[in-house]
Amino acid sequence: MAVTVYFSSTSASRELKQHQTEIFQYLDANKIQYKAVDITQGSEVKEEMRKKSGNPSAMPPQVFNGDVYCGDYDKFFEAVELGKAEEFFKL
Repeated sequence: MAVTVYFSSTSASRELKQHQTEIFQYLDANKIQYKAVDITQGSEVKEEMRKKSGNPSAMPPQVFNGDVYCGDYDKFFEAVELGKAEEFFKL
């Protein structure tokens, strides 16, 4: 299975951009392969992200390993703080 990160390439929110960057930097620094999916490429991509996460109002970034939902930025941040990032990414 591969880690997939749903993100938004166009957002006015600096906080959202920072959250996405932190996840990508963590994955890159730890040499974890991932696929980045930009939800701005079509409404069907955003709907796919929301359906897979089980949250009809989910916002990026959202992380999956295969079809298994890992969580959003808050869950990622908590896992990193607890030293459980590998568990978060389901590695």
